[in-house]
Amino acid sequence: MAAEGRRASGRGRTSQRQRSRQRDEGGLIPVLAKAVREVEIGVQRGRPEPTRFQVVALLVRDERQRLKSDPELTEPARAAELKRLDGIATILAQTAAREPSLFGLLGEDAVESDATRGLRRQLLTAAGQDPGPEAEEPVRRDTTVVRTERQVVPASVARAQLMTPFMVPDFSAAPARVETRRLVGWDLIGPLLNSFEHPAPGVSSCMELPGARPPAVLPAGLSLMDHQARLVASVADGHRTFLLADEPGLGKTAQSLLAAQAAEAYPLLVVVPNVVKTNWAREAARWTPGRSVSVVHGDGNDVDGFADIIVLNYEILDRHVGWIGEHGFRGMIVDEAHFIKNKKSQRSQHVLEIADRVRQRVANPLMMALTGTPLINDVEDFLTIWQFLGWITERSPRPGLMARLEESGMTPADFGFYPAARQAVVDMGIVRRRKVDVAADIPARRIADLPVELDDAESRSIHAAERELALRLVKRYDSALAARREHRGVEVEGIDHELVRRVAGWELADGDDSSTGDNVFAMVRRIGRAKAGLAADYAAQLARSAGKVVFFAKHLDVLDAAGEVFDKRGITYTEIRGDQSATARTKAIDSFVNDPDVAIIVCSLTAAGVGVNLQVASNVVLAELSWTDAEQTQAIDRVHRIGQTEPVTAWRVIAAQTLDARIAELIDQKAGLAAQALDGIATEDALSSVDIRLEALVRLLADALAERDAPSDDAEDVEVDLH
Repeated sequence: MAAEGRRASGRGRTSQRQRSRQRDEGGLIPVLAKAVREVEIGVQRGRPEPTRFQVVALLVRDERQRLKSDPELTEPARAAELKRLDGIATILAQTAAREPSLFGLLGEDAVESDATRGLRRQLLTAAGQDPGPEAEEPVRRDTTVVRTERQVVPASVARAQLMTPFMVPDFSAAPARVETRRLVGWDLIGPLLNSFEHPAPGVSSCMELPGARPPAVLPAGLSLMDHQARLVASVADGHRTFLLADEPGLGKTAQSLLAAQAAEAYPLLVVVPNVVKTNWAREAARWTPGRSVSVVHGDGNDVDGFADIIVLNYEILDRHVGWIGEHGFRGMIVDEAHFIKNKKSQRSQHVLEIADRVRQRVANPLMMALTGTPLINDVEDFLTIWQFLGWITERSPRPGLMARLEESGMTPADFGFYPAARQAVVDMGIVRRRKVDVAADIPARRIADLPVELDDAESRSIHAAERELALRLVKRYDSALAARREHRGVEVEGIDHELVRRVAGWELADGDDSSTGDNVFAMVRRIGRAKAGLAADYAAQLARSAGKVVFFAKHLDVLDAAGEVFDKRGITYTEIRGDQSATARTKAIDSFVNDPDVAIIVCSLTAAGVGVNLQVASNVVLAELSWTDAEQTQAIDRVHRIGQTEPVTAWRVIAAQTLDARIAELIDQKAGLAAQALDGIATEDALSSVDIRLEALVRLLADALAERDAPSDDAEDVEVDLH
């Protein structure tokens, strides 16, 4: 009997072990354990799966409730099952900490999409459970960025990633979660922008920085100015996000490279315009000679995947964004950050995606946006830069900025909220210094307008074209006004300025879609060609009397015309154009800087407006006008920068009594935007969000209507002029 009892007891224990093994290997929990591991691996690789994360979280919640209420389970069995669920929940929490956007899927108001419900049914079916009937619920659309098919992984990068496959994410500096109290439910992005659009006069746009102190490591023979050393000291003290908006010429490249060194932010990713890749490699070797640097060209076949600093340009981001997100970068610098102001562009979306994936692996990476002209058209140009830096999402501030806003104790309903909100954003890391404030040893600069009279025949042709354009605008205005009277019976005394602006917008849209005819674009180009010879003649005179000259133009035919003049005058010159190789570009710059016989460098506004140091000259000739003050300023600051010893003069050649003069006036007014938003300089006539091209057409039409309708003895002549 005793032996039979022992056998029965043994059979009982075996049966329990079998049931326990079946429970471990079957049911819902093993399915959830496998799914949560897939979610974890996806986040580690920079490819979060929000749908799978949400389904696992919901099923864990439901299974917990079922286990607690199951009357057939013994207490030990219940405790064991709940412990297994706790393990899955722990992995979910750790995963969400790495990708904070996942927390939003756990809220009570989180909506289950069709994909969520479909995956839930799949997992329940895999666990041998009845998923039940499908429910009709609201659908949440997937808005992920479409991945290009041109993805590449350079061989050297693949080798580097294979040698370090288990890079541990660093969340030691993860910020604490912020409890939103006063500001819950408020739309805060609009007030933040408003605080910059209408600042108090004289308000600072620079965060408080520590006193200047020498960096821990600085190459022999190099030194920093105080304003540069203060930013590097801030990084050494622990600050990690910066919108470095110093005026061009104040050494942003050196500051950012030394900041990466102070933060040990390697490997470091540097995204730049194509024309400055070589310059960045040079500067990296100069300021951080102990760090290896590699430049990505094309598919990156010659890139060094083990390099400390990897530089690539915006134009090839689409094919490299995949491996970049998995490479373990601890810092990211975006040069000429105004290039990403258009959130809808692919390059902006790629930059934002990479930034998010960097933050998924490192809680507090070094993130720097460099631009001397952060505002081109409107204060909304800030938004993508702020999002890149991790200060905001598309719709609201992130925890760091939200904490600063909560500290104000106010809401947007309080007047005092706006200056406090502006300061909160500035303290997140805006650094803006002007030459006049921090670089007194840099001589002054001035812009001198040089009106020129065009050749009689050319002048008559351009004036006739302007009259034709004005006539077309007047006819469109009259037709629209007549249609309004007919359909609405509305009469407006004098000029209907709202309709004027609409007509100008229609004309501008037609001009964007057309490459023929005398639209505003064709007009400006014709004027540029007409004054090319005069501008080149003046540059030649300057070169003979005052030394080296930098000649800027926008169109290739103007550059060609200038070159012909210099050839006839026997003046040696070199060129920077958009259609030349990086080697040819570097050779052209070196010859202008180092060869005393090279008197002039002829530059494309778009190809040479950034990343070029031409301070060997002190005279700049702007043969054509840009559509933005920022582009004009960038060009001038190739000369007016640290190291310049002579006063700088930019000679702006303007065709008198033409559309050229209107555009010059508008550019000067537009310059007030950055001065007002960033430098706290009140301007009476700043154009904020107005397109200069549109405004030029508005003024052309308004002037034509005013002349036509003027009650004077010359009315008949004006009528003949216009019609």
